[in-house]
Order: sequence, then structure tokens, then C-alpha cells
Amino acid sequence: MSAFTEITLNHYLALSGILFMIGVSGVIIRRNILVIYMCLELMLNAANLALVAFSRFNTQPLLEGHIMVFFIITVAAAEVAVGLALIVALFRLRQTTNVHDLASLKF
Repeated sequence: MSAFTEITLNHYLALSGILFMIGVSGVIIRRNILVIYMCLELMLNAANLALVAFSRFNTQPLLEGHIMVFFIITVAAAEVAVGLALIVALFRLRQTTNVHDLASLKF
């Protein structure tokens, strides 16, 4: 395998960093609450990719990275359930998903 076709830890970390930065920029720039929510999920998946890459390229056969990924996936699933329920409740109440219209915590 040549040096240009071999995928190293740095490649995975660069991809993870790019995905994380796309997620951060989406949270900062976008105004739709559903898009912001998807950007948060993208940030979690970027962290998952970095953890799996560290676990894969570790010299000792340890599974801590994989266990952390399963933990993050579990937390993300719970976040999706609660977050989507809140978004649906807010949309039913305000008829909008724009974060500027949802700035007040009073109903």
C-alpha cells in the first residue's frame, strides 16, 4: 500500500474535525431549530468518529473507544427523543421553528 492510499489516524482526525466544525458553524449560523438540532447530532458523530479512530489505531487492543461510542449513541438517542418532543411542542404552540421567534421562555 502506498503512502497516498493508506488511511492514517490523522486522516480520521481531520475528517472528525471538519465534521465538528461544520456542526459548530451550523449551530451558530442557522436559525431553524431543526437544522440546529441536526448540527448538534453531526457534532456528536464527529466525536464518535474520533473515538473509534483512536481506539482503532491504539497499539494495545482496548475497547474503551468503542464503549464510549456506544455510550454517546445512547445519549444521542435519548437526546433525540426529548429534543424532538420539545421541538414539536414548541411548534404546536408558536407555529414556527425560527429561533428568533422562540427567544422567550414564557408561553
